[in-house]
Order: sequence, then structure tokens, then C-alpha cells
Amino acid sequence: MSFSLAPFLSPQSWPPPLPPAQSEIMKVVNLKQAILQAWKERWSDYQWAINMKKFFPKGATWDILNLADALLEQAMIGPSPNPLILSYLKYAISSQMVSYSSVLTAISKFDDFSRDLCVQALLDIMDMFCDRLSCHGKAEECIGLCRALLSALHWLLRCTAASAERLREGLEAGTPAAGEKQLAMCLQRLEKTLSSTKNRALLHIAKLEEASLHTSQGLGQGGTRANQPTASWTAIEHSLLKLGEILANLSNPQLRSQAEQCGTLIRSIPTMLSVHAEQMHKTGFPTVHAVILLEGTMNLTGETQSLVEQLTMVKRMQHIPTPLFVLEIWKACFVGLIESPEGTEELKWTAFTFLKIPQVLVKLKKYSHGDKDFTEDVNCAFEFLLKLTPLLDKADQRCNCDCTNFLLQECGKQGLLSEASVNNLMAKRKADREHAPQQKSGENANIQPNIQLILRAEPTVTNILKTMDADHSKSPEGLLGVLGHMLSGKSLDLLLAAAAATGKLKSFARKFINLNEFTTYGSEESTKPASVRALLFDISFLMLCHVAQTYGSEVILSESRTGAEVPFFETWMQTCMPEEGKILNPDHPCFRPDSTKVESLVALLNNSSEMKLVQMKWHEACLSISAAILEILNAWENGVLAFESIQKITDNIKGKVCSLAVCAVAWLVAHVRMLGLDEREKSLQMIRQLAGPLFSENTLQFYNERVVIMNSILERMCADVLQQTATQIKFPSTGVDTMPYWNLLPPKRPIKEVLTDIFAKVLEKGWVDSRSIHIFDTLLHMGGVYWFCNNLIKELLKETRKEHTLRAVELLYSIFCLDMQQVTLVLLGHILPGLLTDSSKWHSLMDPPGTALAKLAVWCALSSYSSHKGQASTRQKKRHREDIEDYISLFPLDDVQPSKLMRLLSSNEDDANILSSPRSSLGSPCTSYLRWVKVGWGHPRGAPLLHSAGCFPALHLLRPTADRSMSSSLSASQLHTVNMRDPLNRVLANLFLLISSILGSRTAGPHTQFVQWFMEECVDCLEQGGRGSVLQFMPFTTVSELVKVSAMSSPKVVLAITDLSLPLGRQVAAKAIAAL
Repeated sequence: MSFSLAPFLSPQSWPPPLPPAQSEIMKVVNLKQAILQAWKERWSDYQWAINMKKFFPKGATWDILNLADALLEQAMIGPSPNPLILSYLKYAISSQMVSYSSVLTAISKFDDFSRDLCVQALLDIMDMFCDRLSCHGKAEECIGLCRALLSALHWLLRCTAASAERLREGLEAGTPAAGEKQLAMCLQRLEKTLSSTKNRALLHIAKLEEASLHTSQGLGQGGTRANQPTASWTAIEHSLLKLGEILANLSNPQLRSQAEQCGTLIRSIPTMLSVHAEQMHKTGFPTVHAVILLEGTMNLTGETQSLVEQLTMVKRMQHIPTPLFVLEIWKACFVGLIESPEGTEELKWTAFTFLKIPQVLVKLKKYSHGDKDFTEDVNCAFEFLLKLTPLLDKADQRCNCDCTNFLLQECGKQGLLSEASVNNLMAKRKADREHAPQQKSGENANIQPNIQLILRAEPTVTNILKTMDADHSKSPEGLLGVLGHMLSGKSLDLLLAAAAATGKLKSFARKFINLNEFTTYGSEESTKPASVRALLFDISFLMLCHVAQTYGSEVILSESRTGAEVPFFETWMQTCMPEEGKILNPDHPCFRPDSTKVESLVALLNNSSEMKLVQMKWHEACLSISAAILEILNAWENGVLAFESIQKITDNIKGKVCSLAVCAVAWLVAHVRMLGLDEREKSLQMIRQLAGPLFSENTLQFYNERVVIMNSILERMCADVLQQTATQIKFPSTGVDTMPYWNLLPPKRPIKEVLTDIFAKVLEKGWVDSRSIHIFDTLLHMGGVYWFCNNLIKELLKETRKEHTLRAVELLYSIFCLDMQQVTLVLLGHILPGLLTDSSKWHSLMDPPGTALAKLAVWCALSSYSSHKGQASTRQKKRHREDIEDYISLFPLDDVQPSKLMRLLSSNEDDANILSSPRSSLGSPCTSYLRWVKVGWGHPRGAPLLHSAGCFPALHLLRPTADRSMSSSLSASQLHTVNMRDPLNRVLANLFLLISSILGSRTAGPHTQFVQWFMEECVDCLEQGGRGSVLQFMPFTTVSELVKVSAMSSPKVVLAITDLSLPLGRQVAAKAIAAL
């Protein structure tokens, strides 16, 4: 019987046009009729395909006509599948007439698992392509493949569970053969499907897509799209659980093992990006060591949380196992204790080690997966530490006690170790100490160790804060007694160190500012209350000066409050107190108060035998002393006053209230800077007199204790100016170096030589010590961020041995922590673009220095971006900060408006614009990049100015380009509406535009290899490309270019570098993975 499809399908005999819905129905009906007719006439598979393509109109895709669905529906009508129609389907799959997604969706609709032959036929069809899925269509089609694969996985699990159930029933009935064969087939297809990383990546996207649809549409609406029923991940988990329960009762170990492997692979899909290997082969981690040394030496008052985040970042970037991570922290603490200079620095290190670090570990414990695991890791770290006997013995000798014992007790109190572990570790250390050389002399046997004193000082700080909260007017004598005890010996430094390590120093300083403000003036007072008030003012003033010099003036400053009156001490400290890097103007209005007050103060100092105290306004006296000193200096220089009179005046200044001497020297230091070489003698002589011993008798309490603090303050104030004027003033010595890290640079050597020399020594040694950190800090301050960073990067690029470059990266990262934010801006915004776009410098980017630089750049970018919303540390605030406007002019981005974004995202041309290769829209965007980076760097000090021509010699190698379209640089950061006025955000955005340009250009070389290393390091650091990640600044178009690089053509890489929280990000990832 011959039959022709022409009457049904030829355009000439086709009925008049129908409405769209009816037209689609007619097409499906005609499609089914065509399939049936082909079966009736027994067409071969290729004849069927030829006739179908001949008679159906062009433009209508087979997926729209649901060809796969129609074929399977017809093939599965009877108890066994129709082999001829199945051959049509297989031919359609092989010839790509139908997409894999449409076939998987059609298979997942079959649910009569009792028909063994049909199920086996469907499994055979899946076997054709389940391990080589691909899609080269639009992004929406790729997402459709993800959804279809998720549905197929759910179908496979249900099929496997049904087969397992039948096998169990067959075993009970004594006929297991049929069920076992089908179960083996199901598990084989499951394993084959899931063993592909590409398939698991597509399933990962499908899971996120399904969760997003449920969130946006509501659980009650099914959360799925029309004509594409997607299985939910919850349903898959339930099916997996059910399958496990059924298989648990089976006796076949091979099938059970196979099912368990499949279950493990399915459960790993949601977390496939969080699995990484830790470095078990390394035992030393210089970066952790240096970060701890830097914090302990220069940032004791820093927030505990910021240190925890920084350490966690380092641990994650370098994949450090927790026991070795904690061990490195303890090692750094003991090294810091051993090498810390005697005095305040030693107390600060003791407080850091025994008070702050246990608190840091408590917070790190919250980041770990379980309390028990972290406790075991800490115990393991101490086990390792106890094997470092020479280090522990040296620390015990330095601290005059068993340091490990105290540390274990503190960790036990904080819940970091169990009581049994503490006792066990103590016993081991005690046994080791019996064999240690005993060098304790009779002199220091009775001296209490600093550790004990610091641990006692912590509760004392709390008690003092409570005392300071009381009404000062009720018992000023009692308060004076408390403050007097604080001044004796090293009590003040102990208390301040304990307060700094526990985060109470700012509160401590605030209490003393309030006390100082309270004592500035008293009305209707007698002699005794006046002397108590003078003492309270003086002690609080000296303490605050000491705190500002030791821990930074930021500790003193209060939060800015509109309309609130600024306390006297804050005003004086900001305008009159000399600090490192702060130049004061001696003619500033703050040094020129009311002339009548100055005249009365000069008369008081010159004529009275001693300073009067009753009804004295101390804040006015402190502000007037500078002008008074100027009058006295002029009188002395003009011969009106003799040296004996000057001696009497200086005795009056410092005889009662030492704070007047501090204010006088503060002005003299500013004054001396402005004088010529032959004009300084009298001013310096007056500083000597104020710092020298008192020639008359003192009558107020605690004078000797106050003078010790005053001299320490004066020595720090004068250090800069004395060095500049090559003058020596001998301050009364207390036996301890008050400025241990002062003036470390060798004289008469260029600072570049010093930098390269100190870095070479550090690199050779393998770790950074406290002294080196201070030298690097001084060089950074002197040379500026650009000079400092540029020269150290040059040193890194000189290294040719892999182990040296890796060590250099770890050390450089820790050195850059001195000012990570500014260094990162310079490195990513100036140095890297210069290297990547100048062909004459490309040779320096070859392996191993290029790999090392890529690693360093990623580490700096991740660290800065994760912390740049927080407050800069005390040590960083002192430095020059680049103006935000500089970076906006330096990197003028197209700030895409949200309305434009929404039009762009809602357009149907997503593949032509957003998902297109950057080559089509950017050409060689290195040249475009240079157009974006216009003339006028904003400029880090010493950085060269950029000009659009001549600054990058590589430009002639890059082909011309059309204007950049807005969509070609669209990135996740724009969809997250990240603030692009932030300098770091702009620098990151432009760096990724440059990376996209390099990948899209036709010029290959070390610079393209560098881009690969950079992206590999981003992935290796587990930097998911979502919100809050540096990868959100990467244009979506970069992904399609990146997968063309063989080393980056991995599904996991694509998942890691795209923002899967965004629909567009999931489309980009699905499109790139499906094309692999």
C-alpha cells in the first residue's frame, strides 16, 4: 500500500492559516500521522529522516515540534517497545535532529517501570549519549539541558528503586534473575552519567536554577516552566534515601557498593566547589608567621575579628591544615616573645600571646565545621609544639617561667582544650623541662614573670574602668590613690597592654579623657582640693599622651558626633602634639591664645617662687604655654633674661604639673623645625632644661613617677627633630630603651639598596622578624606605596628558581600587609597593566616568576576586597590616602544605569550581545582598555603618568578594534549594583576588562599565560564568582574565551568563575560547560 505525505504537508495544498495555538496542535497531529505512516510503510531510518525534512516546513525545529516526545510516545504504546520507531529516534539523536535535552525530558516522562523491555530500551537510548552531553545552541537551551538532566537523574533513581524493589520481591519469591539484570543496568547508567564531571556541573547549575525558580515563583506554583517539568532536588534526595533503604536489605555486595558510589556522587554535587586538598607536605608557613608578628608588633589594639578574617583568608588561600595552622600561630607568638625588646614591647607581646591569641582561636573555632574537630586540632597543634623543645626552652628562659603551662591553662579556660588534654600536655612539657638547662640566677628567682603580671592585670583593668565610672567629685582623693598605684613601676604599661589586647583600651582612654575634662577647672576650692585636681589633671594628661604615643592617637579619638563639644585633650592632641609624619605649624592659631592670659602666665612663671594651683584653669595654661615660651625665648635671646632666670622658669613649668612641660616641648619641637641652623641653640637648650632634673624641691605627690612618664613622652616627641638637627639631648634613663625600633635604617645608604638588601636577607632566612617588619614599614613610609611595591615586584621577577619564587610570594604578601589596601591598588591598577600591555616586559612574566606574581596578585586582591569595607588599621591611617576622585579619573568606567541593564537582560539578543565572544565586540580590547584608561593617573607618589600613546609599546601588536559596546563588558558586579566609585572596585573592574581583552586578542605570549595562571589561582583559592567576590568584576564574555584555553576548559573552573546566584551567570556557565 503506497501512501504519500504530500497531501498533508505540501505548502500548496495546506489549508488557510490557523491561529497560533491551533497551528501548533495541527503540526503535532501531522507529526504523529507522519510517524505512523513511516511505520506502516516500514521506512528505514535514513528514509524516514529524508522524508521528514523534505515535507515539514523549514524554520520549525524538531524540538519545538516535540519530535523526541512523539517518537517515544509511539514507540512505547505496547508491552514491548517498537524497534522501528526506536530506530528513528536513535537516528534522530545521532544526526542531531533532536537535542539531548528533548530526549532526556521525553524519557523522564515514562513511569511504567513494570514494563521491563521498555525500561531497558530507554536505558539503552540513554547509554548512547549520557556521558557526552553537549549543546551549542542559545543559553536558554543550555539551561534546558541542565533541567532535563536533573529530570533524567530523578527518573533513573526512581527506575533503580523500582528495579531494586522487584529484585527484593523476586528474592522472596525465588525468582531474582530478571530484577537483578535491570537493577544492574540502572546502576550502570547512573554511574556512567554521574562519573562525568561535566554532567555533575550541569546538575549543579540545574539545582541552583530550580531553587531560584522556587524562590521567585513561590513553592505553591510548582516553581517550574511550562512544557518542561523539572524534578526538584528534594525529590532526588528522597528517591536516594528510598533507594538506600531498599538496597540495605539486599545481599549482593557489588550492587550495594555501586549504589553507594552513585549516592556519594549525587550528594557531592551541591558542594562540588568546596572540596580541596590541603598542603600536608609543608611544615612551615611564613605568611601566617609574618601576619602574627606584624599584628603583635604593630597592631595590638586592632580588632580581633579583622585578624581572624585575615588569618582565615590566608588559611584558605594556602590550603593549610588546621593543626599546622594553629601550630604556626603559636610558633610565631613564641618567636615574638623571644625577640621582643625589653620593656613595653615585651609586655605588649606577652599580652598578645596570652590574652589576645586565645580569643582569636575562640573565634576561629566558630569558622570550623565542629567544636570537637577544632579542639582535636588545637590538641594536635600543641603535640607538635611540644616537639620544638629548643624554641620552648628559649621562651621559658626569656620569660623566667613555664610559658607552655600558662598557655595551656588559658586555652583550657577558653574551651579550646579539654581538661584531660591540658593535663596530658602539661605532664609532657614538665618531663621535657627536667632535661632543660637551668639558667635561672638567684637575682631573678624572686621576680614575678611578666606573664603572671599580665594575666593579673586583665581583671584589674575591668575594676579600674568601674572605678572611673563613679562620680569624680565625691571622692577625688580615693581616685588619686588608684591612679598613683597605676604609675608605680611598670604597672601602667602592664594595664595598658592588657587593655589593648582585650579590646578595652579605647574605653580606658575615654574614661581618662572624661577625667581630664572634669579637672580642667575648679571654682571656690581650697589648697588641698586644688592640689588633688592638679594631680588628677596631670596624671590623666600624661597617661593619655603615653597611650597615644604607644598605641596610636586613633585610640584616643572619639566617634564624630555632630554638635558635641570636643574634649580639651583631643583638641590639643590633634593640633599641637608632634607625631610621626605630622608637621606642626608653630604659628598656628592654636599656639596663639588670648594675649592677656599669656602675659599673666609669663608673669606667674617668672615672678612666683612656685606655680599656683587654686582656681587654675589647666586647659588654658596648656594652650597658653606655647605663646609664653615664645615670649621667654625672645627675652632670653635679646638679653632681657639670664640663664638662671630660664632655669627658674623651667623649674616652675615642670615643678608641679608635668603636663605644662609636655605642652611647652610640643611647641618647641615645631618651632625648632622652622629655625635656621644658627638660630636653634636657645630653643634646644630650653628643651634640655625642661627634660633635665628639677633643681628646686617638688611638693606634690607621685612626682618621680610622673617625671618618668614625662621624660618618655618628651623623648618620643623630640626624636624626629633631634635626628634632623643632629642634636643630642640626654633624657634621664630608666634602664629600658623606650624607642627600640627607632632609627633602624643605616646612614648614608640609598633606600633602594636597603630595601633590596633586607628583602634578600628575609628571603634567604625564610621568615620575617620584628626588626625587618619595622624597617619595611619605615621604607614604605619614606618611599611611598608605588616605589615600595614596584621595587619589591622587580625583586620577585628576578627569581628563577621555583621554590624561591613561592617563598618570595608568601613573604611579600605578609610584607604588603603593612598597607594591603594601597599596595593592592598600585599592584592591580598600575604595575600589572604595565607588564601585561608592554611587549618588552612580557619575558619577565614567564614561569616561575610569572606564576608567582599571578599568585601574589590574586592573594592581594582577595585580601583587600574581603576587608576593604572595614576600618583601616592604626598603622595604615597614618599614611597618605589616595583621593577617590583620582581613581575615578584614572579608571573612567561606563557606569551602566539599572534601566539600561534591565532592557539589556530582557532582550532576546542575549547571545548576540551579552554572551558573545569579546572578539566580536571588542576586537583587541587592550587598545580599548587604553582608551578607557585616560591620561592622568591620580597618582600614587612616584608613579609615572600614563599617556594613551607611547606608554605601552605592545600596542602595535594588537589589531584595531571597534568601539566597545556596553553589553560586552557586562559583569555580575553591575547586576549587584556594586559601588563603582570605590577605588578598589574600579581597579578590579578594569583589570578584568584587560584580562578579557587579552583573551580575546589574537596575540599570544607570556601575558596570555599569565592570565591563565591568574584565573587558575582564583579558582584554586576557592573564590566562588558570586557577590562579594573579586570575580564578580569579570565580564560574562570572558568565560567563553577562557574555556578555549586548554588548562581552563574544565567544568569546575567554569562553575568557580561565574556568579551562579544570578540567572545570567547560570546561563553563561551552562553555555560554556555544555559546549566543552
